[in-house]
Amino acid sequence: MSTESLEGRTAIITGATRGIGKALALRLADLGVNVTVTGKTVDDSDKEMEGTIHKTAEAVEERGAEALPVQHDVRDEDNCKEVVDETVDKWGGLDILINNAGAIQLTDVENTPPNRYDLLMEVNARGTYVMSHYALPHLRDNEWGHILTASPPISTDRTPGRTAYGLSKVGMTFIAQSLAGEVEDEPIGVNAFWPLTAIDTRATRYFNMGTEEMWRTPEILCDMVEEIVQTPPDELSGEALLDEPFLRDRGYEDFDQYNVVEGSEPPPLSAQLFGVDVE
Repeated sequence: MSTESLEGRTAIITGATRGIGKALALRLADLGVNVTVTGKTVDDSDKEMEGTIHKTAEAVEERGAEALPVQHDVRDEDNCKEVVDETVDKWGGLDILINNAGAIQLTDVENTPPNRYDLLMEVNARGTYVMSHYALPHLRDNEWGHILTASPPISTDRTPGRTAYGLSKVGMTFIAQSLAGEVEDEPIGVNAFWPLTAIDTRATRYFNMGTEEMWRTPEILCDMVEEIVQTPPDELSGEALLDEPFLRDRGYEDFDQYNVVEGSEPPPLSAQLFGVDVE
């Protein structure tokens, strides 16, 4: 496949205060992309986890790109529209939207109260829908664009023990693939991306999803997203992609470089979480 320069392009990344979202922001900055950094945290002085939208924005600027930090709750429709409007006002357009913000709760129906179900659906599925809704007209104005959604391939009709979370994440992919069909005749690529293994993030550690020997670093997703957004949108759309198979198709061979623990062999935990066949 051909590749395109991203120099001077503009991206919005939701949930970019730390972890995967921050890593993606820095990777796009390295590629010359101006980044709107969104997230809820603006002051981490009294929090266990370090990271704010301002710290990520500063790191983006240190790499030579421009940054716009915007406090953002994806559950708030007006706030979502403001993020898009402020981005377009600052840079004159929008080229890339990465729906990375997410909520997680790995509990069964009995132990997931309705208000937590609402939170998962509002952050994951609805947040993706609302941000895509407001971003789409600007991608159309540019006659070029990518929308990426951090969600798994749809390979199962059930996720026992994590019903609400499973529905909300599969819903994100359903939205992405449906939207891809709606713009299939336009130069706009819409894809879902998901890790094969668990990734070393705050959520992975908090929910005790294995040990360090079972994790990869966010860099594998950075390589994946870089490959996607450098591909002309009309050449890649409507897919729900796993990182390792996708990168292997792109010629990558060394996956040990992503292991948190050298010499380990991380199992496909993230894929198995949603019943994805990895054989």
